[in-house]
Amino acid sequence: MSSSYKSCTLCPRMCSIDRRTGRGYCQADSTLKIARAALHPWEEPCISGTNGSGTVFFSGCSLKCVFCQNHTLSHDNFGKEITVERLAEIFLELQEKGAHNINLVTATHYLPSIKEAFDRLGSKLTIPVVYNCGGYERVETIQEYSDYIDIYLPDLKYYDSGLSAKYSKANDYFVHASKAIEEMIRITGDLSWNKQNPDLLDRGVIIRHMVLPGAKDDSIRLLHWIRDSLPEGKYLVSLMSQYTPFHRSAEFPEINRRITSYEYHKVLDTAINLGLVHGFMQKKSSAKEEYTPPFDLSGV
Repeated sequence: MSSSYKSCTLCPRMCSIDRRTGRGYCQADSTLKIARAALHPWEEPCISGTNGSGTVFFSGCSLKCVFCQNHTLSHDNFGKEITVERLAEIFLELQEKGAHNINLVTATHYLPSIKEAFDRLGSKLTIPVVYNCGGYERVETIQEYSDYIDIYLPDLKYYDSGLSAKYSKANDYFVHASKAIEEMIRITGDLSWNKQNPDLLDRGVIIRHMVLPGAKDDSIRLLHWIRDSLPEGKYLVSLMSQYTPFHRSAEFPEINRRITSYEYHKVLDTAINLGLVHGFMQKKSSAKEEYTPPFDLSGV
């Protein structure tokens, strides 16, 4: 068992819980817990490709977004406990099924155990590893585990601290997410594409942003920050329209609806006008629940 769980500071919550005997803010103790491991076709095209991305959904989360589409994992901590040995087997099983990559979904709080699984595999794993996260990360943690990650897929959810405090209980969200994304880009450098299949990304950063109802101005501020603060050509932007009210959205009437075409197109127009045209932009019709996979312990 990794000593990194003794006084856990993996995420910005810095709760310092001894996860060998208790649970952190993320609801995780020191035993790996996952809810699904399967090929996933609904990531960005350069991640899912034709075969699918080998997604592993980890239980628990350091953010508690009231609209989380994966709330059975992030809030309810659903999943099955597994060993490090089993996780290593799962990575190989996904590779054998033709996965273009191993996609670690909300994995920050289990990074010490994930590292052990990768170390067990050595050169057996030959496909890239994707770090799929909510953006609320410590730079120090990103640096510590950077040798194991090829592609970073962070959210950049909010600019305004009032929004992040209200909907994710993290008033310091942008402070940490912005620094983490800058570090991810520094680590990966130039975007690198697969030589056999140039439509697949082998190394780099994709910044995701999902437009929230009533928050188009915050989205626009984020886009300006991206253009003004990040090195041109070193990342892709993925703008998402798929917001669907989930979980506790009904407690917040202003976000208990889907976004309007006007809201989304204002954000899209801003991205285009700023020259942020390298990446992906969902169609407005993408707001469907089918993007949430069934958490039925498949592949666990």
